[in-house]
Amino acid sequence: MEFDTDIAIIGGGLNGPVLALALASSGLQVTLIDTLEVKIRRNAGFDGRSYALALSSARMLEALGLWQGIADQAQPMLEIKVTDGRAGEAPSPMFMHFDHAEIEEGPMGYMVEDRHLRRHLLDAVKGDKRIRQMNGETVIGQSAEATGITLTLASGGTLRARLAVGADGRGTGTGRRAGIGRVEWAYGQTALVCALDHTAPHNGIAHQLFMPSGPLAILPLSGNRSSIVWSETAETAKAINALSDAGYLEVLRPRIGDFLGEIGLAGARYTYPLSLSLAQNMVAPRAALVGDAAHGVHPIAGQGLNAGLRDVAALAEVIADARRRGEDPGSDAALARYQEWRRFDNTTLALATDSFNRLFSNDNPVIRMARDIGMAAVNAMPGLRRGFIREAAGLTGELPRLMQGRAL
Repeated sequence: MEFDTDIAIIGGGLNGPVLALALASSGLQVTLIDTLEVKIRRNAGFDGRSYALALSSARMLEALGLWQGIADQAQPMLEIKVTDGRAGEAPSPMFMHFDHAEIEEGPMGYMVEDRHLRRHLLDAVKGDKRIRQMNGETVIGQSAEATGITLTLASGGTLRARLAVGADGRGTGTGRRAGIGRVEWAYGQTALVCALDHTAPHNGIAHQLFMPSGPLAILPLSGNRSSIVWSETAETAKAINALSDAGYLEVLRPRIGDFLGEIGLAGARYTYPLSLSLAQNMVAPRAALVGDAAHGVHPIAGQGLNAGLRDVAALAEVIADARRRGEDPGSDAALARYQEWRRFDNTTLALATDSFNRLFSNDNPVIRMARDIGMAAVNAMPGLRRGFIREAAGLTGELPRLMQGRAL
């Protein structure tokens, strides 16, 4: 079989470009297929979208030569405070408090705005001669064969590769065409997302408030700005989002309190429904899934992108190592190693976020007291608290080389 490229990556969001750069760094020829044109992705203004990058994810970007261009816009997360809350009331006195000073490695993570991360990835991809970009293109068919896979494009052409990787989100066409089923259910919740300007400093502290209707995260951005990810029942969220900006802030203020001083909206506000979506397999003949294409989880722990980047780091390592040994990087044996590495962790994360959401998104007084006591107990045990901090920083488990800050 004649190949047009070694690896074809379907999806130009965040995980796809990072995987392309990682594979190219190991000497592979990569084709990145994106349904959107570059100018659409590049020209997005500040719309409030931001990501909590764990320390291990930042190390990965640094190992790929990407972090230097992002670091100036990244806000270190120095502390995390977790507590129960109710609108108009002070937070519960029983809480968890995680401080980066309890570990040796540095900040637990960084808040990075979507616009900065995305544009830097686009520039890096454009500057790498081993990456071919196909923008404004859609894959409409795929056929796995013994030694490779053929992709059929909406433009009428075909592309032959040793392996196709789906980084195309929860509705992944790559997974569907490969016959990979999904387990999915909706939470009946909607996330309201925005960014705030405020007069008081946030001091690099991230707050997670567990409100009766769902979690509310207040995440520090550079300057006196914070990102808000606020979960409500779908019906309530629809009504809140229909309000004017002034009305929206009037509803938000009693939920976050006054510790940020005067607040105002910075950029757009938007919503998205919350659900769990888990692929029954992460691989199929000549195909693999990463990121949301493999696992879409509740944002309660802010780990969606970090889990996707760990997929990317693991798959890139498996492929690079197979190539060094003279193996076919798209073979069943290589893909089985990737699935064995990542499937258990991703399933565990999906179940954990699902369980936490069900435990904390209610106002049952008995459950509320039990979880408050549990948080206070964790906070009083330095060893356990340190374990949670290392987990939040992405420093636990079998870390791929890139997430250790090492090259492939």
